[in-house]
Amino acid sequence: MSGSGNVQKITVAGLAIEIERRGSGRPLVLLASEEQLENGAAFIDDLAKKFEVIMPAAPGFGTSDRPDWLANPNDLSYVMLDVIDALDLKDVTLVGFSLGGWIAAEMAIKSTARIAKLVLVDAYGVKIGGAWDRDIMDIWTSLPAKVAAAKWANPENGKRDFSVMDDAQLTAVARNMESFARFCWSPYMHNPNLRHRLHRVNVPTLFIWGEKDGITPLAYGEAYSKLVPGAKFVKIANAGHYPHLEATDAFMSALNGFIN
Repeated sequence: MSGSGNVQKITVAGLAIEIERRGSGRPLVLLASEEQLENGAAFIDDLAKKFEVIMPAAPGFGTSDRPDWLANPNDLSYVMLDVIDALDLKDVTLVGFSLGGWIAAEMAIKSTARIAKLVLVDAYGVKIGGAWDRDIMDIWTSLPAKVAAAKWANPENGKRDFSVMDDAQLTAVARNMESFARFCWSPYMHNPNLRHRLHRVNVPTLFIWGEKDGITPLAYGEAYSKLVPGAKFVKIANAGHYPHLEATDAFMSALNGFIN
């Protein structure tokens, strides 16, 4: 992780899980995207003024263990529930971005005993259309420039200078992408059963979506939100798949209006 909080390792289910903690107050568990771009973002410091922000790296991401028996985000969600139990957190605000949002949704259908509110930001996880409909962009076989144009309202916002990264940072980038492919390749970016279980989510839920997201388009997000009873949906203008990074003020306004 690249943030500035207290980074530690805890052991759950026999796995060493990396966790960063910042701030104090009510617990807000933040599940980062597959690229882990959130950990160094300025909006985390704003959240840490009112919450204790707890950022566990899912197995296979950051420096968290990745045993062979973990196969998909459904499996990862059990580990993340174990993390919340191990830390004895109560009345958690659970916020997930992209892949982290998928994991958060999988957690919420299993148990909300420790979860008070749920926020999903441009999340993967469900199949909306038919078998031959492309709900989510094929990011693995598309040219990088095409993926960037779909992911960001302004592709310049997504550029990363790998030349200034040290070996540890570059290893983390490569490992994150490897784990992302491993866990989400097949079925592609969804759990066929998740949509049929989202009715079990029984806490206030907010979906926040970038209006110009070409990876998981706005219509996908709107349909996803309708599978969760009583969920609210907010779209963020001038933002793609990462509205919290491209339109931070609008994103924080939507988020704070729900979680505070």
